[in-house]
Amino acid sequence: MAQRAARSDDANRAHDVIVSVDLDTDEGREILRHSTAHVLAQGVKRLFREVKLAIGPAIENGFYYDFDKPKPFTLDDLSRIEGEMRKIVAEDLPIVREEIPREEAVRLFRELDEPYKLELIEDLPEDEVVSIYRQGEFVDLCRGPHLASTGLLRAFKLLSVAGAYWRGDEKRKMLQRIYGTAFPTEAELEAHLHVLEEAERRDHRKLGKELDIFSLHEEAGAGLVYWHPKGGIIRKVIEDFWRDEHLKRGYQLVYSPHIARRDLWEISGHWGWYRENMYSPIDIDGVEYLLKPMNCPFHILMYKTRTRSYRDLPIRWAELGTVYRYERSGVLHGMLRVRGFTQDDAHLFMRPDQLEDELVGVLDLVQFMMKSFGYRDYDMELSVRDPANKEKYVGSDDVWNMAEGALVAALERKGLPYTRMEGEAKFYGPAIDVKVKDALGRGWQGPTIQVDFNLPERFDLEYIGEDNAPHRPVMIHRTVLGSMERFVAGLIEHYAGAFPVWLSPVQVRVVPIADRHIDYARKVASDLMEARVRVEVDDRSEKMGYKIREAQLEKVPYMLVAGDREADQGTVSVRSRGDGDLGPMELAEFKARVVREIEEKA
Repeated sequence: MAQRAARSDDANRAHDVIVSVDLDTDEGREILRHSTAHVLAQGVKRLFREVKLAIGPAIENGFYYDFDKPKPFTLDDLSRIEGEMRKIVAEDLPIVREEIPREEAVRLFRELDEPYKLELIEDLPEDEVVSIYRQGEFVDLCRGPHLASTGLLRAFKLLSVAGAYWRGDEKRKMLQRIYGTAFPTEAELEAHLHVLEEAERRDHRKLGKELDIFSLHEEAGAGLVYWHPKGGIIRKVIEDFWRDEHLKRGYQLVYSPHIARRDLWEISGHWGWYRENMYSPIDIDGVEYLLKPMNCPFHILMYKTRTRSYRDLPIRWAELGTVYRYERSGVLHGMLRVRGFTQDDAHLFMRPDQLEDELVGVLDLVQFMMKSFGYRDYDMELSVRDPANKEKYVGSDDVWNMAEGALVAALERKGLPYTRMEGEAKFYGPAIDVKVKDALGRGWQGPTIQVDFNLPERFDLEYIGEDNAPHRPVMIHRTVLGSMERFVAGLIEHYAGAFPVWLSPVQVRVVPIADRHIDYARKVASDLMEARVRVEVDDRSEKMGYKIREAQLEKVPYMLVAGDREADQGTVSVRSRGDGDLGPMELAEFKARVVREIEEKA
């Protein structure tokens, strides 16, 4: 428990109210981290007077502050800043809130020569009362709230420096962002730092390069993923599994183009509601075309190619469709935030009375997929409209209420708890968003299931009912993996690159001890290949120990050592990535073992 207060002798300018802050709550920790961000800024200003202050909010498990500094911060600078922060904590400075007129705030920050603060103030209405916070010689523009004093900070750590455009606008100046983390206790801080170390070890960008899975090439365009052969194998295995499971569940596979005339996106609403995430039009023979950000309008056009009967429904069409969305360069991140990606997309067309059953079927598939890839823990979020800003969404209240009601009913039938997320819906309908938790307990955006009454209306979709009259179908938009790029990035980090056997690009590596054993090693490999095992022979002129270390670094599940004894007896010496040396084994026995693991997706 901690206390926060703003203290001043001038009752008209400040508040003298002590408010309890429970640091075991999300709100309390946000206040703690926001206060630490201010201490960071104060420490920076003490050490580097020329620095200009931008903004410094709390974020999940930490905080950051953006600075305009002529020279880059170094790791030594971070150490010095952290030391200065500890001095500020030891000084136990009261953190005082003041409310002043906008004009006075402008004068104050002009005197302090803080142009970024002035810009923020000038964006406020002229009659706005501005809140500032003081601690010792330091003053900052801030809504608050904060802790009562700097002495209440106990456990914090500065982590890194990164570039960040002012106000997220890549046309504005690049600032330097210092990230940090803070917790109520040293024990919690140490536990979090351990998680960060483990997360760095698992970083898909680092492992993707080391394991030769993918690459990114700024010279060819930011946010575009190049899948190397090993990444291609992983992707093929996932896609083949995905296709097989969809065919088993009554889906049909479709393919659609990558571009379409702008008119189509105007009808769908994307051009009006989603334009900032779409690429600029391409002029083809005087007609404007757009790269597709979604697959749904194409599936709708296919639906409209013939008259549909109530007996034809539901129709389930699935596509591994590559789409293109503009993301600001500042938010691009490895395979997690990209500009071109492949969605495991599907669109279901049905009668309204079929909606709930179809949603339950999609949830069944989601759970099966997550379990198959080793995810046991995930959160369900019900993304709905912001009731205060309904103009941001298309469609009537009745339509939105029907769609939301169907999603809730399906979740309840499955017995799945969920969190209601107001304002998180897409512009055309509410959704279930699944946040998958990895081995470190981190949440990843995964499957999403959206109910849509609006696009069938906009495209005038129909089916002929039992009464021989036309009726409007309902649509479900859904992915059960997310995007292929993000999903594989998550798998890399979940397994720290050590994929289960069925997903490993190389499942077995045969290592001959000497050149005279190469023929036998190749015979072993050929036998395994006939069983569709992915196997390589390391026949390089390197020492045995080096070859084994290489296989371990590449996280190959099984290494088979072949020497004189193995060649004479028709055996292999088996080393398992997880279990170590398993000793000699008949080749048939080993083959049965690895094939079983692949088939069972162990």
